[in-house]
Amino acid sequence: MASMNDPSPGKKESNPSNNYLKYSGLAIQFLAALGVFGWIGHVLDNYLSIQFPAFMLLFGLLAFGGMMFLLYRSIKN
Repeated sequence: MASMNDPSPGKKESNPSNNYLKYSGLAIQFLAALGVFGWIGHVLDNYLSIQFPAFMLLFGLLAFGGMMFLLYRSIKN
């Protein structure tokens, strides 16, 4: 016999602290991805002796786009 406190099998409980942890973790991933991809682009720009930071901007924009996609999927669920 199921008690009244048990959530239904298909329903997830929303806990505010879980949401806080989920989105703060996503923010840390966002900053780390931008930093790592920007650094890789900077190193590649220096290796190829490019005056304009083309690869740094390109990799930074790719990281930004990827993280926006992850944020969209996270909010959608």
